[in-house]
Amino acid sequence: MRQDYDSFIHLFPEILPFDSGYFEQDNHQIYYEQIGNPDGHALLFLHGGPGAGCSPAHRRLFDPAKFRVIFIDQRGSGRSTPYGSTINNTTQHLISDINFLRVKLKIDKWTLFGGSWGSTLALAYAIANPAYVTALILRGIFLGTDTEVNWYLHEMGRFFPEAYEQFISYIPIDEQHDILSAYHNRLTGDNIQIRNEAAKFFASYENSCATLHAEARDAGQFAISMAVLEAHYFVNQCFLPADYILKNVRFIQHLPCYIVQGRHDVICPPISAYNLHKKWGHKSSLTLVDDAGHSAFEHGTLRNLMMFLQAL
Repeated sequence: MRQDYDSFIHLFPEILPFDSGYFEQDNHQIYYEQIGNPDGHALLFLHGGPGAGCSPAHRRLFDPAKFRVIFIDQRGSGRSTPYGSTINNTTQHLISDINFLRVKLKIDKWTLFGGSWGSTLALAYAIANPAYVTALILRGIFLGTDTEVNWYLHEMGRFFPEAYEQFISYIPIDEQHDILSAYHNRLTGDNIQIRNEAAKFFASYENSCATLHAEARDAGQFAISMAVLEAHYFVNQCFLPADYILKNVRFIQHLPCYIVQGRHDVICPPISAYNLHKKWGHKSSLTLVDDAGHSAFEHGTLRNLMMFLQAL
């Protein structure tokens, strides 16, 4: 059931982009769009997943008079093509795409706004390019570590056992000892029917665990890209060295960082947000929302994100 977010918190009115288009990199056609004030505070929105894509609902988080918001559908995601492609699709490629777009749009510096995998990409981008970043607003921190991936694949079901049972039910019992490889093989194989079936189970698992209230949810139009790209990134350790982000926070700890974290986020448990905050130092602010899980659109998370945006 779709929640009516307007019923409990003010979102900005629906808005259309003032600019949109594609740019080509490594045989990928990458979609971007801009909303708001062309002369406003430049802000880059980084979606989750990997593979989730941007949606019109995300535009409504931002004051169109104050911000010039740039959205990018990462390689293989959303409106970018080829859809669901893992070829030339790594964290380093995504960082390169972001810088290409920054130069194309003549932006010297921007604030980064990202949640879940979007927080990972924002942090990795900032570490590689601190001179181009003014601040970070992050939600549902994911640091791209094996520990977090293992939690997602094997331990999250302690809190959402029904969703986990559905998740593993697609894989034969003799393969469930390595659930990631089993899914990855099906999601990247040549059989389209098997890929689509596996994607439905894989993506629905995450969506069904995203809020405080357990409810079976499918991923809709983003199911294939979410499932294929998440499995692709997970089997490759998110294309980051071990503990890369925490080991390199020193390069960005001079930047303001505002972290909003659901205390009951089982997809990205709060310990990652807490460790990042402690490592960052006095320029970091951590808000733990007691009545929220992973979704950006739960009341407390949404209210705090919009509060930090207005304070910029």
